[in-house]
Amino acid sequence: MTAPGARLGAAWTRSMRRLRPSWVTDDVLFGLRWGLVGVWVFALAWQIFVLDGVPWLRSDLLLWIAALLLACSIGRRSVFTVLIDFLPFAAVLVAYDYLRGFADTMGMPTWWHPQLEVDRFLFAGHEPTVWLQEHLKYPQPRWWDVLVSLCYFSFFFLPYVTAGVLWLRSRAGFYRWSLRFVATSFVGFALFALVPAAPPWAAANCSAAEVAGHPSAPDCMHHGKSYDGGLLGAFTTHRFGAGEYVERLSGRGFAELHLNLAANVVRVGQTSVDEVAAVPSLHLGGTMLFVLFLWPRVRRWWRPLLVAYPLLMTFSLVYSAEHYVSDCLAGALVAVGVHLAANRIERWRAGRRDVDTLEGCQPSTSPAPSRETTPSST
Repeated sequence: MTAPGARLGAAWTRSMRRLRPSWVTDDVLFGLRWGLVGVWVFALAWQIFVLDGVPWLRSDLLLWIAALLLACSIGRRSVFTVLIDFLPFAAVLVAYDYLRGFADTMGMPTWWHPQLEVDRFLFAGHEPTVWLQEHLKYPQPRWWDVLVSLCYFSFFFLPYVTAGVLWLRSRAGFYRWSLRFVATSFVGFALFALVPAAPPWAAANCSAAEVAGHPSAPDCMHHGKSYDGGLLGAFTTHRFGAGEYVERLSGRGFAELHLNLAANVVRVGQTSVDEVAAVPSLHLGGTMLFVLFLWPRVRRWWRPLLVAYPLLMTFSLVYSAEHYVSDCLAGALVAVGVHLAANRIERWRAGRRDVDTLEGCQPSTSPAPSRETTPSST
């Protein structure tokens, strides 16, 4: 059994080949394909360096990827399949974005303390974000701040670039990845809506009295830096010249790369989304899902890098005050659960296809009709 999209795409390809003029040879299509890829590269460079910078919004990014896939499909695969596959994928994710905007309007009480207490339990009374910023935050960005910003920012591209690469290699792989990523996103949305949770940077600005009613957007979140540390507690040490308070550092490294536009885009994006959608961490969930999905598909020497990626992402999220360690663990558990469930569904469907195929090929087991005999005449 094949996916409806695959069947439509194959039928479209066959019909287009029959209608293709004789002068449209494979060499012509090859030249057209790479010419359009070159146009795409030029247009993207113009977008980044002349116009509005890196297209990091989900809708913009999907449009750019779909345009590249259309160009790469010429002469290799029906361009119609790009629309068949990517329109539903994009529509579901755009719907998710709209739904997520309503998550903080449901009136559920916001968690401020539980995730903090879990971290303190895991680290013998210490708060990891406070400890990391005490020891690693300097007045000016260091090389690790650059690494943290790049790692944090990679999540905005990773799922969609992965989908595009998989689509070029195997549409079946694209379907499997899309199912897992969309499912992980919607599980995260359900938890954001039911259990809104404040991140460390917000808790560092607010006192217990200011969040006693479990508010989702108290004034203290944005009224400035709290030198007493708010719920996280005050610094006990710090690097000379660095602020003695927890800061949101996820975009800090871009200044070192002279990518102030990227830093501004991150800040604008952060203020336009649900700011109490911290549990689970979809940054870590998406990263872990990427590792689980690619693990059996890559050569062994790539696997140490796969292991390092979620570890670096966890460090980046905790150091930059975007998430608690417990948020990251929750995101990893969601990814593992979705991946295992998807594997089970795929094995079940494959088993059903095998049974259907075998049943269609079974030889008849009914007894052969006996040959009628007639009494011989004498």
